[in-house]
Amino acid sequence: MKDLLVIGSVALDTIKSPSGCAREILGGSATYFSISASFFTRVNLVATVGMDFPDRYRKLIKGFSVDTKGLETKNGRTFRWEGSYVEDLNCARTIDTQLNVFAEFRPDIPREYKDNKYLFLANIDPDLQLFILRRFKGSKFTGCDSMNYWIQTKRASLKKLMSKVDAIFLNDNEAKMFSGESNMLKAGRHLVSLGPRYVIIKRGEYGSLLFSKDGAFSAPAYLLDRVCDPTGAGDTFAGGFMGYIAKTDNLSPQNMKKALLHGTVMASFAVENFSVNRFLKIKKKDIETRYKDLRRLITP
Repeated sequence: MKDLLVIGSVALDTIKSPSGCAREILGGSATYFSISASFFTRVNLVATVGMDFPDRYRKLIKGFSVDTKGLETKNGRTFRWEGSYVEDLNCARTIDTQLNVFAEFRPDIPREYKDNKYLFLANIDPDLQLFILRRFKGSKFTGCDSMNYWIQTKRASLKKLMSKVDAIFLNDNEAKMFSGESNMLKAGRHLVSLGPRYVIIKRGEYGSLLFSKDGAFSAPAYLLDRVCDPTGAGDTFAGGFMGYIAKTDNLSPQNMKKALLHGTVMASFAVENFSVNRFLKIKKKDIETRYKDLRRLITP
């Protein structure tokens, strides 16, 4: 087992979905990622919040044995996002975004985190991701996430980033946008040609795809009879994937496929309740049960 470092956002979300409305709940890419990964390995979190960040949420994150030495508190308000899934559970409609202290985020990384062999750069400015990468030349495996905004505004920086990471996580629309391909197989192959060892494409209820120079692997979604809040599902997926890799310390192609399934399982828990609330009630045996269920779907 190796320590895993995540650098991203911790936020306060207001979510509307067919299941109801939840206001000022714990969110952010680094939050979902770190809590998901904590079920597999030791996690160190680097992010920034404002003076208004509730102490109960800080304690909640630490309650999952996530190290929060890197969670800075700055003068100002915490990053806030408000979105609605009322019209479509597969696509959030953004109502309001307030970056607040996150707008000037420049991570102050504790010295003891510098030797972490596994690193994940959550969805932040690709220029900042590149800056961070230059400080972690000894990383064994580095993953990153991005979004359509950076594809549209900082394409060159994102392309450079792809050539320097081991794995990049994108959703299907982002993969098509960046590659210029409407076919997922062609999109995945194009992205791999830019340099990353692995390209992971998240497809929501349609599962996920893992691309490498050796080929492609497709994993189904875990079937659920109820989805409450899809917020953070992709970050949770990445946390499960990276957490499993750090736990096993095994970078073989076969283990990447297992990591993909573990990411799928973790995302399936996340969407069953608002915020990270579902993780308060699961145990490692619940994860293993769903993993075995998923394996049966793909193994004759």
